[in-house]
Amino acid sequence: MQRKILVGAVGGLAGAAVVFGLGTHFLSGTESNTRLSDDTTVSVDGHRALAANIVAGRTESKYHPLPWVGVKITHVSCPSGLKAVAGATLTCTGTKRGGETVDIPVTVVRASATSVTWKFDR
Repeated sequence: MQRKILVGAVGGLAGAAVVFGLGTHFLSGTESNTRLSDDTTVSVDGHRALAANIVAGRTESKYHPLPWVGVKITHVSCPSGLKAVAGATLTCTGTKRGGETVDIPVTVVRASATSVTWKFDR
């Protein structure tokens, strides 16, 4: 009887660890798919681009989604919009606790007429 309880407890812990790991993986993603609309786009060098404030806000919210993933940053800003062209890049900046500045490279993974998929590096 005790053996069955032990096996059940170990199985339950293993299951909880898998769910915890998967949750962390999905919540800590650095990729975002954003719709291109009149509210989210600007023009950069004649190209349609995702507005800088949209990129900055989404990056700040995803940079530190869980206490055990990433470093908390605030005041993320991007120098311009992110061109809706695959391979386009820009570097945003954020501030760590204590005032240290962090560079955050951002890259467009793919783009269409209606959306842009982009990612940042932690």
